[in-house]
Amino acid sequence: MWVCFNCHEYNDANKDKCVKCETPRQQREKPKGRSEHKNAILFDRKTMYTRGTPEGWQKAKQTGFELQNITERPESVSLSPISQPAHGLKNVSKRLESVQLNPRKMEQDPDYILVAALDFGTAYSGYAFSMRGNFKTEPLKIHANQAWNAGGRQLLSLKTPTCLLLNPDKQFDAFGYEAENKYSDLVMDDEHSDYFFFRRFKMNLHNKKKIGNDIIIEDIAGKPMAALEVFTLSIKALVNHLLTLLEKQGTGVKAEEIRWVLTVPAIWTDSAKQFMRKGAVQAGIPENKLYIALEPEAASIFCQYLPTEKLNGADFKMAKPGTKYMVVDLGGGTADLTVHEKVSNENLKELCSATGNDCGGTSVDERFLKMFVDIFGRPLMNALKEDDPSSYLDLFRDFETVKRIIAPDRNTKVTISIPYPSINKCCLKLLNKDIDSAVSASMYADKVTLKGGKLRIDPEIVKDIFKPTIESITSLMREIFESAPSFDVSQILLVGGFSECALVQDAIKRAFPDKRIINPDEAGLAVLKGACLFGHRPDYITSRVMRFTYGTGISLPFDAKIHDKEHLVKEEDGEEFCDGLFDVIVRKNDTVDIGTAIEHNFTVDCNDEEPWELSLYASTKEKPMYVDEKSCTLLGSMQISFSKASDTERELRVAFLFGNTELGVTATDILTGETVSSTFNLN
Repeated sequence: MWVCFNCHEYNDANKDKCVKCETPRQQREKPKGRSEHKNAILFDRKTMYTRGTPEGWQKAKQTGFELQNITERPESVSLSPISQPAHGLKNVSKRLESVQLNPRKMEQDPDYILVAALDFGTAYSGYAFSMRGNFKTEPLKIHANQAWNAGGRQLLSLKTPTCLLLNPDKQFDAFGYEAENKYSDLVMDDEHSDYFFFRRFKMNLHNKKKIGNDIIIEDIAGKPMAALEVFTLSIKALVNHLLTLLEKQGTGVKAEEIRWVLTVPAIWTDSAKQFMRKGAVQAGIPENKLYIALEPEAASIFCQYLPTEKLNGADFKMAKPGTKYMVVDLGGGTADLTVHEKVSNENLKELCSATGNDCGGTSVDERFLKMFVDIFGRPLMNALKEDDPSSYLDLFRDFETVKRIIAPDRNTKVTISIPYPSINKCCLKLLNKDIDSAVSASMYADKVTLKGGKLRIDPEIVKDIFKPTIESITSLMREIFESAPSFDVSQILLVGGFSECALVQDAIKRAFPDKRIINPDEAGLAVLKGACLFGHRPDYITSRVMRFTYGTGISLPFDAKIHDKEHLVKEEDGEEFCDGLFDVIVRKNDTVDIGTAIEHNFTVDCNDEEPWELSLYASTKEKPMYVDEKSCTLLGSMQISFSKASDTERELRVAFLFGNTELGVTATDILTGETVSSTFNLN
């Protein structure tokens, strides 16, 4: 059996001409020259050129193709549409038909009983769950854990700090408030030196171009450890806590009857999302029962179910198709923004790609800490954190309360409880003066005073701590409003824990006086509860906008009018090629429906026992030319193995799946119609 290079018709091995177009059977030599022909490109350079088309990658929106075909795959990654005209491809190929991806039912686990959502946050984490039966009749009957004990303050919280404590053998010891409290006890007993304490480590994944399995992070004392292990153990702690609660409540739900949802910021890279998925799977969540939910989307879905009285008079549930609104998710680490439009069948579609930055609530904490550093010095604050972490943490817990309640029109001093004895002890030891003298000698002498062991701060100083963060948020919002698809957005939906800050709400109202600002009840739980709803209906978002341009690297005959000499490669036979061209799959800002497959055929030599490798790239530019540009990042590679070797070259059809919260890759052997064994490895 051989495939015609002209019309792709299958022909008998004994035939010398194509039975359909009568094109003579072509025998191609194997690629010559560097080994990169096989490993980096996966196809013969000459073949790719002669089989190219102006359209390049073909988009195939399959009838019946379901979203779960994308979410389930471990090799999921981010990629993109349309080959570049600049490559000068000749229109010699007549067709590229859509591949049969053996679509399954949207619900890969149709017998699930319960959806469990994990909100793994920068500052705080938690979980919630809802029963499948309740979703149909009472969708907002969602249960969140009520028993997180907030340490020394003896408060109960719906979330717990994202803190992990490991013993000297790097084995799990505690998570959340329990980890904070136990580590503080270890410090007081001087037994902490061999333990590992990680706090607010999620932001290690933010804005990193390369996130591989070997990424290292440091604990509070600077001791290194594999990031994947830290994330895995933290997710596992949440999973085990939830399973224990379900058992205590006598729900009778078995682990295999749970559909899991893990939330991630929409502005994260595909590598970061894949990293979180791998951590969750290693934590014991079955791959085929795990969904990734984007945080602003989850919050938006949650608000579709809220009654008017909980939306300050707004009503998303009854809103007409065409209603547009901005979603501003303000969490601990990031601000995550997008624009949604309500469409038919109570669904939503994304109008612009998610944008954001690290201007969440923790950025305010950093400037609050800087004020203490300006008063007492960095060495003293480090000593307080190392010698009395309990007092150090209590300082920020009190500030967390202030962040939520300080009013924009406040003109009286703000009172913050501080660990007076501990700071005073450090002052006497390191500064040779007491805490009162240190405050009086600081740059804040006329704006900060001590009274009864508490710090009294001028309100303008506190507001200035918030100012840079708030300006960053409003600047991001303004950029979206200035974009064409969003000019008629009249409503802003504020969600996330930091959105409950009155200063933030007031600043956004003043910055956009013509917009209606909606901050729903339980804004801090909107993502978590929305993730539960998403788990029941993963197809709620019908289309998304690409944040990057995705593609692969190819080589084409060198054209001096188009190509840079830096990428010129000469073969042994004298032929010249341009190496490392960016072959676009889908472009930045393209709107892609869920279930969209963009595909291409490759010709590979099956004689080699080693797996073939296809590299995948992402670019922040809409029209990248080369894969080594500064705007481009190597996401990873797809390892493709055949069940057995073949004496002839084989046609391989690779489909890149778009439109979901994650992007997927499948490879099909055209000769047999079977899915080829493949895995995706992060760079």
